Amino acid sequence: MTAHKPIVVGVDGQSALQAVTWAAREAVYHDAPLVLVTVTSAFGDPGVPAGIPARFFDDKELDARKRLAKAEEFARAAADGHDIDIEIARGTGSPAHELLERSKTARMVVIGSNRYGPVERALLGSVSTAVVTHAQCPVAVVRELPHTEVTEIVGPVVVGVDGTANSEPAISVAFEEAAQRHVGLVAVHAWSDIDLDLAGWRGSGFEWEEQHTREMALLAESLAGRAEDYPDVKVQLVAVIDRPVHNLRAQAERAQLLIVGSRGRGGFASMLLGSTSRALLHSVTCPLIVAR
Repeated sequence: MTAHKPIVVGVDGQSALQAVTWAAREAVYHDAPLVLVTVTSAFGDPGVPAGIPARFFDDKELDARKRLAKAEEFARAAADGHDIDIEIARGTGSPAHELLERSKTARMVVIGSNRYGPVERALLGSVSTAVVTHAQCPVAVVRELPHTEVTEIVGPVVVGVDGTANSEPAISVAFEEAAQRHVGLVAVHAWSDIDLDLAGWRGSGFEWEEQHTREMALLAESLAGRAEDYPDVKVQLVAVIDRPVHNLRAQAERAQLLIVGSRGRGGFASMLLGSTSRALLHSVTCPLIVAR
């Protein structure tokens, strides 16, 4: 049951405010409590020099209080008059560890992401990647946008469907999110995970038209149960021959939310984050939910 589980959002400064705004709207959609979490350093934490003066920690504590107060202000404004239950939480140590611990009892964890350059993407941080990879609930990654408020993004909800049980959590989340937002749902399925041009398949006599019909039937079957549960959600089916990352990214450019599973059809139990999810994590502009 997720009815009373909170939505947890990490607050790490100015870059997290769009994530806070998005998370507050999500709390309104689902009538869920909102937990604003920030983490500060403490004496004895890894990486903290042994001789650092006590005032350093006092200043960090004051900064944390200010961050949380501003985040609560943004959350209340984003709730747009709806009464949401907001909890303020301060931790010490590793931000990733704190959020992962809270993911055990959360409905969703929300984290912000800056517009990183190539080097920063390669290092992406430690926090974003660790939380998306190891969390025990869905994780939403909300990218900071320079000229647009995240809540002003319009369009449908898009979900990636691979035709296996690995997609089921993403499909469930996608229908619920589309219903709460009163928007349509675009379900995207790729027959092949590899680029067939590079593999030399195209022009070899393969008839995609016939296979396309079968893939559309598979996609419709994957959605059938949820579609009956959400009759007001208008669904558009999209089956493509290959390059799921490319096609999902293209659909996401016109969407307000993209949802994918944590593992693809080739994933095995110990693979915590599939290649498609990992690639989209660093490249889409709209909010992304990795469901599990």
